[in-house]
Amino acid sequence: MWLGPEEVLLAGALWVTERANPFFLLQRRRGHGKGGGLTGLLVGTLDVVLDSSARVAPYRILHQTQDSQVYWAVACGSSRKEITKHWEWLENNLLQTLSIFDNEEDITTFVKGKIHGIIAEENKNEQPQSEEDPGKFKEAELKMRKQFGMPEVEKLVNYYSCSYWKGRVPRQGWLYLTVNHLCFYSFLLGKEVTLVIQWVDVTQLEKNATLLFPECIKVSTRDSELYFSMFLNINETFKLMEQLANIAMRQLLDNESFLQDKSLPKPRRPLKNISALKRDLDARAKNECYRATFRLPKDECLDGHTDCTLWTPFNKMHIPGQMFVSNNYICFASRAEEACHLIIPLREVTIVEKADSSSVLPSPLSISTKSKMTFFFANLKDRDFLVQRISDFLQRTPSKKPCSIDREWKWNVADPSSEEVPELPSSSPLAVSPTSALSHRPVSFCAGQVATASQGLLKLFRRNSEDLSGPKGAKEKMKEESWNIHFFEYGRGMCMYRTAKTRELVQKGIPENLRGELWLLFSGAWNEMVTHPGYYADLVEKSMGRYNLATEEIERDLHRSMPEHPAFQNELGIAALRRVLTAYAFRNPTIGYCQAMNIVTSVLLLYCNEEEAFWLLVALCERMLPDYYNTRVVGALVDQGIFEELTREYLPQLSEKMQDLGVISTISLSWFLTLFLSVMPFESAVVIVDCFFYEGIKFILQVSLAILDANMEKLLQCCDEGEAMTILGRYLDNVVNRQSVSPPIPHLHALLTSGDDPPLEIDIFELIKTSYEKFGNLKADDIEQMRFKQRLKVIQSLEDTAKKSVVRAVSGDIGFTMEELEELYVVFKAKYLMSCYWGNNRAAAARRDQSLPYLEQYRIDMEQFKELFNSLTPWACGAHTPVLAGRLFRLLDENRDSLINFKEFVTGMSGMYHGDLTEKLKVLYKLHLPPALNPEETESALEATSYFTEDVTTEVSPFVSELDICLHCESQETQEDKGRRNENGPEKEEKGTSPQDYRYYLRMWAKEKENKKETIKDLPKMSQEQFIELCKTLYNMFSEDPVEQELYHAIATVASLLLRIGEVGKKFSNRPTRKSEDCKANSAQDPVSEEESPTSEQSQNSAVEQQPQADHEDKASVDAQPEKTHQENQTLGDGSGEGQGSPLQLLSDDETKDDMSMSSYSMVSTGSLQCEDIADDTVLVGCEGSSAAARYGSTIDTDWSISFEQILASMLTETALVNYFEKKVNILQKIKDQKKVERQFSSSSDYELSSVSG
Repeated sequence: MWLGPEEVLLAGALWVTERANPFFLLQRRRGHGKGGGLTGLLVGTLDVVLDSSARVAPYRILHQTQDSQVYWAVACGSSRKEITKHWEWLENNLLQTLSIFDNEEDITTFVKGKIHGIIAEENKNEQPQSEEDPGKFKEAELKMRKQFGMPEVEKLVNYYSCSYWKGRVPRQGWLYLTVNHLCFYSFLLGKEVTLVIQWVDVTQLEKNATLLFPECIKVSTRDSELYFSMFLNINETFKLMEQLANIAMRQLLDNESFLQDKSLPKPRRPLKNISALKRDLDARAKNECYRATFRLPKDECLDGHTDCTLWTPFNKMHIPGQMFVSNNYICFASRAEEACHLIIPLREVTIVEKADSSSVLPSPLSISTKSKMTFFFANLKDRDFLVQRISDFLQRTPSKKPCSIDREWKWNVADPSSEEVPELPSSSPLAVSPTSALSHRPVSFCAGQVATASQGLLKLFRRNSEDLSGPKGAKEKMKEESWNIHFFEYGRGMCMYRTAKTRELVQKGIPENLRGELWLLFSGAWNEMVTHPGYYADLVEKSMGRYNLATEEIERDLHRSMPEHPAFQNELGIAALRRVLTAYAFRNPTIGYCQAMNIVTSVLLLYCNEEEAFWLLVALCERMLPDYYNTRVVGALVDQGIFEELTREYLPQLSEKMQDLGVISTISLSWFLTLFLSVMPFESAVVIVDCFFYEGIKFILQVSLAILDANMEKLLQCCDEGEAMTILGRYLDNVVNRQSVSPPIPHLHALLTSGDDPPLEIDIFELIKTSYEKFGNLKADDIEQMRFKQRLKVIQSLEDTAKKSVVRAVSGDIGFTMEELEELYVVFKAKYLMSCYWGNNRAAAARRDQSLPYLEQYRIDMEQFKELFNSLTPWACGAHTPVLAGRLFRLLDENRDSLINFKEFVTGMSGMYHGDLTEKLKVLYKLHLPPALNPEETESALEATSYFTEDVTTEVSPFVSELDICLHCESQETQEDKGRRNENGPEKEEKGTSPQDYRYYLRMWAKEKENKKETIKDLPKMSQEQFIELCKTLYNMFSEDPVEQELYHAIATVASLLLRIGEVGKKFSNRPTRKSEDCKANSAQDPVSEEESPTSEQSQNSAVEQQPQADHEDKASVDAQPEKTHQENQTLGDGSGEGQGSPLQLLSDDETKDDMSMSSYSMVSTGSLQCEDIADDTVLVGCEGSSAAARYGSTIDTDWSISFEQILASMLTETALVNYFEKKVNILQKIKDQKKVERQFSSSSDYELSSVSG
């Protein structure tokens, strides 16, 4: 490519001049190309270590003048072809012009101007996105593509200099981190190291320091452990590797592939060597942390953050911390943990103003809200810019949510008493809560049905109200008063100052009247509900009355949800639960419904109305407990792994014992999935839920540790898992809440675990206090880090389980060993994943349905199958291989959806690798019959239905023709029955009420279940054109074989013999054909004699049914009838099943080729046939009995046919052919070679997907 002229002082250093003229030099890098010797090795090592651009462009052109010592680089190239093109352009366009100049400075100025002009012209056509990345980074991306054979769509994120430890020797080189791969390249004195690892194969990432590897990153896969060290910034590298591995795990988990965010704001100043992708990933990491810290909606994006101080009126202090600004929120987090957190929704902001600066309060900023609260920030570094950004977001806010914002604005201005906002004036501690505010305007979701729960069910089904006047009632009122005082001092609602005092109040238990309101605020669900007015009502309206698998499961579990509570012993509570769960299943079909969601939702409905419970469920499933409630409960398994890790750290003695007993995996799922609601008395578990909504999963983990700690002595003495479960079950059953004003609800679990000894009651508040004292130092950031580590382990473990399940499912019918099947599965899955992230569209990702069985989840299309076939087949056919692969794909694709699953794939492979000569020849024979042959033609598609029934459930291999099944079943029915079924079949099938219809399908099912062995007589005959295609395939298969001359001679002999056999057979079958030509208009409808076999009858019917279809073809009226008549009579004469379907086959052979294509074939006599003559354009015709048309080369002989038995018998006479098909091929070696081929390096910088995967 052309370069902006750069000065070069030492033109000869490390470069060899290959061409020269008075004004230009063409040079090659030493060591590149032929030879090189020691100098080349040294230069190559220097280029790698110093990351020289010569690695990418080993050729260059320099501009020079005779008297000057300064050279200018004007072009570089990755190949000789590219650089020669530039050289020729300079010679043809500039040399004559430059010779006119007298002054050398003018020459140099002219050349530089010309080159700049060429570059400017080239850049005109380039898209602006490509200019986002700095030049140095683009060069690195080019190196990566060239070195590792990656296509254009594979994007480099960043690259780092480091050492890879191969044994005990460090290899200095460069680590390239792309979206889908980790790559490393090193070249030291001729020793080259190249590594390519897919992120989806990474099972563990660790950053550690040992004596052997000082501060290194360990990358583990199923096969190896790799160590990288000597990074300039190891923390940045490790963080980026974690992000990329996480994206890969997300792809495996729910098929989410990486899409770059193109809406990122451009940096105010150019960033050196940082790609747009790296900026994107950094922004994602900050966004995730920001949303998790302040419990914000999933689509909230951080715009920026700055250091500042916040004036806190409750303790009259300026607290240092950071202000975060995003599209819809201003947040503050103090430096000291839990000193103060603040969330200000922009929808609540009324005034943002800059106050006067002073030495005490520099750069202050005042923000006022609708709830009459004012917040003072100071010590802002760039206050003017910050105010401008907030102002911009405020202007966008009304247009973004016009409906909700306008309504809130009117309520706040015109009628404060009716406002639906959580932020109430701090001067009114007894103001209406959000829960009660919402209950003033209930929405009827299903008029005419059960009434909607417009408030918490606990208020509607409160029993024993006497408790409110007793000591418990007094305690409850004291709690409410404490919270009202807190609201007075710290504010109420979303803009409340959240401090250590808030956490203390939560630990003491939230009053029942405030529980719903505070759950909504602490979880962040209130934000989503306010910004999506009417969303839940619309969702309920759309989902009610619709049924799917999720709604069936919901109906089954409705009456199992807290059946002991009166609220769910009547239709009001059940209907509310049904609506919330169904609405969520329709909102998020990926999750749909999972067991345990019913238990959690029923508790939410006790304290909130339906809409609030719905948004709390959204917050739980999508933010607070990610991936908990999907089909594989991955999130719960991840946190179970964290729990085991924490047990090892905090309770090492108990950890070993629990591991031996296998208890942790049993208990933790039920504890985590239901937040202890299913294992602890309701009054106590609800206090756990209070703390969970404030603290998150950290609290659940620390309480779990406290429970194990409290039972340590008993657990250490356990002998088995059952005893340990009983101890923990009794302990949890006796965790009581003595302050609860509600009467105790009978806990069903307690009945199963009650013992003879009187139970020792444990106060829930004491348990919570102990958990904070002993395990309160857990940090949310540490848990997120551990979650990543465990997620890798869990998802890879699930993938291994899936692989074993699939291999077990297919191993019974396939000839491969378990090891071979596992290797094939890895290759098959890798090919699917490659299409997901290298394909031009997202169709591949859309093909994977998580609800399907493992066997059906990964499916590949024809192009991917061709690539695998090319690298794994033992029948390499050179240029003919893709044609053969396409035919095999069509044969395997039984349901005609243009996709095949793993079982179909290995069935096809097994047909070529296993079995004797007969079985392998059967496969090859079928590849030259429909449906494998000529799929694009309509008639061939019809033929396919005659020979191959589409049946996925049968245990017989797809290669086994199921003709015998159809014949056997249909022979038991009269012609009249069959006609009636053909006429009325769809209606009967749709209604499904006819007993005869059921009997027919039961009979079919019974026959299919019989283990049938296909006989060679079941195979239809082959026409001359199909036989020629078979000969072409064999000719191509034998090329490059060590004994190819013997094989060529053998196949020439066999082909000559078979052509003569076909001619002889044609003579015998021509006699009845000639007799029937006089009455061909009626011959297809002639009655069939009673002596004819069912097979003959079926053959005739096939011909009759084919007649209307043939009439649509141009030649059908002329050619079809004689062929049918001839074949009918041939079938009658043979009396066997071999002719089944042959009329259909012969029908299309002649008609589907036009005269031009036929005339292009050259004719050879079989008498003089040589192996070299069987080329792609050659037709073999027997010398005896050839028709006149065939002699003149105008058409294929359609009367000619050959059977599989005849081909097999002929093949067996040639030892070379028998040896070829019976020799064993090691597929594991093929797979190993295939993995190497996938990473072939190319000397060109232009990579296509096909060449890489190839």
